[in-house]
Amino acid sequence: MIRSLLSTPVGWLFELGISSVSYLILFFINDWLTASLSYGLGVNWLYLPAGLRLFLTLVFGLPGALGITFSSFLLCFYGVFSQDFVTCMGVALISGFAPYLARIFVLSNMQLEPDLSNLNLQKLIMCILLFALFSAGLHQSWFSIMGLEGAGTINHFLVMLLGDILGSLLLISIFKYGIELFRHTRKTTR
Repeated sequence: MIRSLLSTPVGWLFELGISSVSYLILFFINDWLTASLSYGLGVNWLYLPAGLRLFLTLVFGLPGALGITFSSFLLCFYGVFSQDFVTCMGVALISGFAPYLARIFVLSNMQLEPDLSNLNLQKLIMCILLFALFSAGLHQSWFSIMGLEGAGTINHFLVMLLGDILGSLLLISIFKYGIELFRHTRKTTR
């Protein structure tokens, strides 16, 4: 019932909106909580929104990726990067579609169910590692191509990789155990 509702255009827009708004909110919360952990332009030692990007694309698929892309463009264009349209569009597309690429790879190669019902620790770690590699590699390559100062080096790649892994592990673990707790609570109330 819920999945059929969300497969409608209204449901698709709802998923896109939830993804966009939640990513914006967590971005600012992360910025506030971890300001002292910033390594450089767009690079943080602990980046909680990385976990949300992965979670949203695992759960919502393409609408999640598009919602993240929209929010990332706004954050980039009106934020710390620049008001260069091409730079911001590249950052936004990488932010939204790096986790989507990881999702496609994991769903097709690791037999992960689309509803995440068989998500175990091994699959979760593989998904996080793939996403972090895609994200850090693509972001730092893009920063280098665009000639952004203080970005695009191997050190920036490694810190972004670690920050995405740590942020993803923390946030996805919280979500995974929250979902299990919710399922357990629903079973005991029936």
